[in-house]
Amino acid sequence: MLSDAVRTELADELELAERDRVAIDPLVARHPDIDVVDAYEIQLINIRRRLDTGARIVGHKVGLSSEAMQQMMGVDEPDYGHLLAEMEVYEDVPVEADRYLFPRVEVEVGFVLGADLPGADCTEDDVLAATVAFAPAIELIDSRIKDWKIGLADTISDNASSAGYVLGAQRVAPKDIDVKAIDAVLTRNGEVVAEGRSDAVLGDPVIAVAWLARKVASFGVRLKAGDIVLPGSCTRAIDARPGDKFHAEFAGLGSVRLQFI
Repeated sequence: MLSDAVRTELADELELAERDRVAIDPLVARHPDIDVVDAYEIQLINIRRRLDTGARIVGHKVGLSSEAMQQMMGVDEPDYGHLLAEMEVYEDVPVEADRYLFPRVEVEVGFVLGADLPGADCTEDDVLAATVAFAPAIELIDSRIKDWKIGLADTISDNASSAGYVLGAQRVAPKDIDVKAIDAVLTRNGEVVAEGRSDAVLGDPVIAVAWLARKVASFGVRLKAGDIVLPGSCTRAIDARPGDKFHAEFAGLGSVRLQFI
C-alpha cells in the first residue's frame, strides 16, 4: 500500500506523460508494493483533475476481460477505466496518431444504457433490461508506460490504458441479436488483421457489464442512463500508425471505421 503522497506523485507522472507524450517507466518496477487499491486511487486522482477542468464522464470501459489476458496479468477479474466526453473520436474525422504514445485499436460491442443499473447486486438480467441498444465500437487504447511493458497496477493507474472511442451509427436492441454470438472482423488498409467473436469477453459481454456495475459501486459510482459501456475486446489489439484506415464489421450489428493521419 502506498502513501497518499506517493499516489499523488505517480498520478502527476501519468498526467505529464499523457500531456507531453513522453512515456514513463513502469510503476510496478519502481514500487513493488503498489496494489490494486493504490492503482484505482491513482486513476481517480487524474479523473477528478479532469472533471475539475470541465471534463464529463460518459461511461466506462472494461479491460482484461478475456481469459488469455487475465492469465497473462495473473488476475482473476477484469479492470476498468473511465470514458470521458473529450475522448470521443469520430468516423469522419481522421485522428492524429502523434497525439498518442503507442496507439492501438480494439474491436468491441458497445452497450448504450437506457436506464440506471443497480450497484452491488447488479445481475446480467439487470444489464439486459437497462440496455437500450448495442453499437459497433472501436476503442483506441494507449499506454503512458514505456513500450506497453505493463503490470496490472500500471494499466489500472493509467485509466485502464484507455485513450478514445468511436461508435458506429447502427443500434440494435438486445432482443434482436444474440450478444454472445456476434462475429467481428477488423481490417487495416483493406487487409484483415483480426477476427473474433463477442463471447471472447468472459463468455458473454453482459457478464462484464454486470461485473463493472458491481465493481464501481464499491467506489460510490453508479452506471446511469445514457452511459456508454465498452465491455472488452472481441479481438487482439492492433497497432495504429499514421495513415492507417481501420474498418470493423460486426455480423448483424453494422460497422465502424477509424482513420489515423
